Amino acid sequence: MPDLHGLVLAGGEGSRLAGGGVPKPLVRVAGRPQLVHLIETLAGLGCPSVTCLVRDDFGAAVADVERRRWAVPVSFHACHTPSSLHTLAEGFARLPAGAAFVTMVDTVMRPQDWRDLYAAARARLESGSDAVLAVTPFVDDEAALYVSTDAGGRVRRLSATPLEPVSVTGGAYAFAAGVRPLAAEVVADGVARMRNFLARLVDRGLTVSAVSVPRIIDLDRPSDLEAANAWLGEHG
Repeated sequence: MPDLHGLVLAGGEGSRLAGGGVPKPLVRVAGRPQLVHLIETLAGLGCPSVTCLVRDDFGAAVADVERRRWAVPVSFHACHTPSSLHTLAEGFARLPAGAAFVTMVDTVMRPQDWRDLYAAARARLESGSDAVLAVTPFVDDEAALYVSTDAGGRVRRLSATPLEPVSVTGGAYAFAAGVRPLAAEVVADGVARMRNFLARLVDRGLTVSAVSVPRIIDLDRPSDLEAANAWLGEHG
C-alpha cells in the first residue's frame, strides 16, 4: 500500500473560532492544542512525514509547537491564502512526492475513527481511487457539502443542498500522487474553495471514493469546541 504523507491545512482566512481570540491551530481539544493533536494523530497513523501550512499571522503563536520533537519529520510553512483550496495547492507544492492524507485544522474525530479512515483511504488508493473523502451522516454545518455515492462507495454527486441518504464531507481527504498537480491547475483557472476542487474531480470522471465516519466535528464556533471536548472526553 502507498505511504500517505500528512498535510494539515491551517492557512485560510477562517482560522479563528468565531467569537474567540485564539487561533484554531491552538485551541485546546482534549487537553492539547489542536495542531499538536493532529500532528501526533497523523504520525501515529503511519504518515512518514507531516507538513503544516499555517497562516502567517500566527507565526509567533505557534512557535512553541514548532519547537517540539516529533516521531516523524514535521515541517511548518507560513502562508496567507484566501481559501482552503489555495492552501491545499501550496501544501502539495511543499509535500514530499507521493500520495497525501490531508486534514483541515478544525477537523475532530475519535482516535479509532481516524485509524479506520486512514486504513480505508490507503486501501481505496491502492485499488485505484484518485481521491478519498471522509463523509459522515452527522450534520452540524449550515454550509455542508452533501455527497451521493453508488453502492460501491464511489462519489457520483456533490451538492450544497441535502441529498438522501444524508452524508456530508468531513474535512479529511486522501489524494493519489497523480491528482496533486490538479489543485494548482484549478486555482490557476480561478477556482476557489475545496468543494469546487472536489466537484471538478468528480466532473472529470476521476474515481473519487467516500469513507463514512460516524461523527466528525468541525470547529467553527465556541459551541463546537465545547462539544468536541465533551465528546472526546467520553471516548478517551
